[in-house]
Amino acid sequence: MAAHADHIGCAHCEDEPKPTGARIRGWFTAIAAALVVVACGLSWFTPFPDWSVPIFIAAALAGSVFPAERAWKSIKRGALDINVLMIIAVAGAIGIREYEEAAMVVSLFAAAQWLEAHSLDRARKAIGTLLDLAPSLVLVRDAGGDRSIAIEQVLPGALMIVKPGEKIALDGIVRSGRSDVNQAPITGESLPIEKLEGDEVFAGTINGHGAMTVAVTRRRADSTLARIVHLVESAQAKRAPMQQFIDRFAAWYTPAVVMLALLVATVPVLVLGLPFDIWLYRSLVLLVVACPCALVISTPVSIVSALAGAARQGVLVKGGIHLERLAGVRVVAFDKTGTVTTGRLTLDAIHPLDGHTADDLLTLAASIESQSEHPIAQAILNAAHERLIQLTAPANVRALPGLGVEGTVGSVTIACGTPRLFAERGAMTPVIGRLAQQVVDEGLSPIVVARNGVPIGVLGVKDRPKAGAAQVVSDLRAQGVSRVAMITGDHDAAARATGSQLGVDEVRSGQLPADKVTAVENLRHAHGAIAMVGDGVNDAPALAAADVGIVMGAMGSDAALETADIALMTDELPKVPYTIRLSRATLANIRVNVALSIGLKVAFVVLAVAGVATLWMAVLADTGASALVVANAVRLRRFT
Repeated sequence: MAAHADHIGCAHCEDEPKPTGARIRGWFTAIAAALVVVACGLSWFTPFPDWSVPIFIAAALAGSVFPAERAWKSIKRGALDINVLMIIAVAGAIGIREYEEAAMVVSLFAAAQWLEAHSLDRARKAIGTLLDLAPSLVLVRDAGGDRSIAIEQVLPGALMIVKPGEKIALDGIVRSGRSDVNQAPITGESLPIEKLEGDEVFAGTINGHGAMTVAVTRRRADSTLARIVHLVESAQAKRAPMQQFIDRFAAWYTPAVVMLALLVATVPVLVLGLPFDIWLYRSLVLLVVACPCALVISTPVSIVSALAGAARQGVLVKGGIHLERLAGVRVVAFDKTGTVTTGRLTLDAIHPLDGHTADDLLTLAASIESQSEHPIAQAILNAAHERLIQLTAPANVRALPGLGVEGTVGSVTIACGTPRLFAERGAMTPVIGRLAQQVVDEGLSPIVVARNGVPIGVLGVKDRPKAGAAQVVSDLRAQGVSRVAMITGDHDAAARATGSQLGVDEVRSGQLPADKVTAVENLRHAHGAIAMVGDGVNDAPALAAADVGIVMGAMGSDAALETADIALMTDELPKVPYTIRLSRATLANIRVNVALSIGLKVAFVVLAVAGVATLWMAVLADTGASALVVANAVRLRRFT
């Protein structure tokens, strides 16, 4: 936000000074207020009202110290902000002997700036407090025994001891022990997750009832928690279109107000012969009341609050521009496997051919899939482990995105993939075609296995929708999403069965990564702005092609965190409608703030020119509008 403030010249938006500077400013503000009280007492309740004049002047000088410093900085960089306008107004008021108003205006202004800076700082610090989730000391075990060292000194590979109830300091892999870990501070998950040997744990999460020894995998600066904080903080620089418009508006608005104030002070005097002091006073009021501070902060404070609130729910939004785009989304397209389904496939059918046994077929398929993390590979491997099958290490393995995988096992070439892969290679035989169709008719997804280019059998795997997935689709429709689609590389029968269970409007099956991009573009052309929700590398082109790309389960994934517009740290589908609700609430919040700011400005500008508004009323109007804008925006931090 400080960068925004420099651009638009709004002192209200500037960073809070360092603690010492804040303390000094607080003292000057208190001195100015105390002098005003003393001077008012002398002026109103004693027979010596003239004695109050030097005290009013002293109060005006004390209250002007920091506004004058900021005004000078603004002038040096060629900007006109509220501080410049305030110093002009105070000097003018003293010049026309309105000492009481000069002192009251600047003391009120100084107090309002001090309070407002703290309010804005709280909104910004809501993000920074994420770093406090990790402890500063870490208990590590080495040749010298167990000892506590500073978190910054812990290197990858160190063994970290995590006791029951402690916060986990750094990302790592469990080496021994087991426990339930509360990941809610990072992911927003409501239930603890059981962690066993080999499982990954993350900085900032809370250990449950068991003790664990964890091998550290990332330094503090590289941890998932640190990346989350960095991404959310850097998101502030990606300004929403409405914010960009307000920045451009403020660039010419403030100089225009100064020109209008000069005209108010001179035209009635020179043309109509009206009293100079009266119209100078009105021009000073106009300068103060017309400053666009509330308008300028209306967008950034809403965006920052929304980003902080989303981060607390385990949703990383990469900037205001994505929030604004998401608010206008009319189509949501989901990938299938691992996104709307559990991604935990089971191998339910094995159909070997040409004298091969089921174990032969499964051995070759599992060996070639052993280097893949795809859900289909995991299903095949799980089935092989259940049968106690010994696997052979494969070589020259290469993935065929959207189609399958191939490599060598021993001295033979093994390919494992969709019927489409073998149809494209001209290797589909009538027998294999019938077997694949049989698997489809059983509601399974067919996987063809080939040896040296010749198909030797068909496997069938099955996936199931996530609990609550159908409710998510219903929630999206209730929020005004006109079209919910599913775009998947799975075969048509399985895709349509899942789509029917979820109640989506459209199913596009058999889609390769490039096909998914075309599907996204077609949906946008037919129905409007689209958000694509996926879970992996295969979905990356479609995520990039969509107006907003949303990645599921990004916890621990560098690629997902870096490439997505929005990253959901867990696989919780309800976070999709939540994020859309948040985006629309944020946009509505910004619109209310802008309308409030402009409405108050227009009203008080009219009152200032008419001579009804006074200087202290102008300050209250300006700071009051800013305070209302901030108060309205910070509610987004607790949006659910």
